[in-house]
Amino acid sequence: MEKQENRAVIKYFYLKGLTPKEIKKEMDSTLGTSSPSYSTVKQWVSEFKKGRVSTCDGPRSGRPVEVTTPDMIEKIHQIVLGDRRLKVREIAETCKMSYERVQHILPQHLHMEKLCARWVPHELTVDQKLIRKNISTANLSLYKRNPSEFLRRFVTVDETWVHHYTPETKEQSKQWIGPGEPTPKKAKTIFSANKVMATVFWDARGIIYIDYLAKGNTITGQYYADLLQRLSHEVKIKRPHLAKKKILFHHDNAPAHTSIVATAKINDLKFELMPHPPYSPDLAPSDYFLFPNLKKWLGGKRFADNEEVIEAVNGYFEELDESVYRDGINRLEHRYEKCISLGGDYVEK
Repeated sequence: MEKQENRAVIKYFYLKGLTPKEIKKEMDSTLGTSSPSYSTVKQWVSEFKKGRVSTCDGPRSGRPVEVTTPDMIEKIHQIVLGDRRLKVREIAETCKMSYERVQHILPQHLHMEKLCARWVPHELTVDQKLIRKNISTANLSLYKRNPSEFLRRFVTVDETWVHHYTPETKEQSKQWIGPGEPTPKKAKTIFSANKVMATVFWDARGIIYIDYLAKGNTITGQYYADLLQRLSHEVKIKRPHLAKKKILFHHDNAPAHTSIVATAKINDLKFELMPHPPYSPDLAPSDYFLFPNLKKWLGGKRFADNEEVIEAVNGYFEELDESVYRDGINRLEHRYEKCISLGGDYVEK
């Protein structure tokens, strides 16, 4: 029997004048093991003595049980689409629902999760995305026309600061620990103030030339034009196969690179300038490949002066196999394809 039916029987016997013990005995003889306990019989007899008439459960204190309905789900969905940064608590207050119910609906019914925004170098406009897509299409076509010839002619350059001390990355600080051992702790460290600017010219075979500029100096258009002249000299020595070929030259749109004097020098040296879209470190081999690996290697290392920094950086690049440099430049093909497929948006990997 249902609980409410048992209560009705108890009420019937109570009205006939039976005591709780007599009611229990009567119900046991009929229901056997399904009979309610003596304490239950006694409790309900007490309720009826107080004047209770209903055999139904009374209202309970606290928040009523909530039911997930399509209207409720749609309401939450519209609120989230209106402001994707709202907290669960704020959504619950707006909908007049429990925190737990909203927290259940978001992942289970709307399949939504809250993630941190990924960092990008620049918030690209529609026009900038179109420029990135068009330039990627043109450069990819140039690469696919003759990949081996592209790798023979391609030379790229970029600048980066190298500090006397570079903190190690979180990945580098990982340690193995056993069961019950405390989590390793590490004090926060920052880059040293002392640093040197490295301008690195390289290709699929390796480093062609590196210029180091001490802190406090600036790379001007004229300074960069002089470096291009030095690059031309180094190419004749280290890349004799380019003597009768035009260098396919690549750099970003830094002011010194696009200055009148630097542009005139590129034309004078008869370099074929490869277009590079603005705000696009993800399409520059130095930014997505060469420098990140260098910084990872520098992590945790300390140098006393600029001379030690220069010696260490030169040594690092000299030890890299030629295949490493070739791989870094070959990744351009995938990145151009990815940029095109994303409609000009940033490429993560």
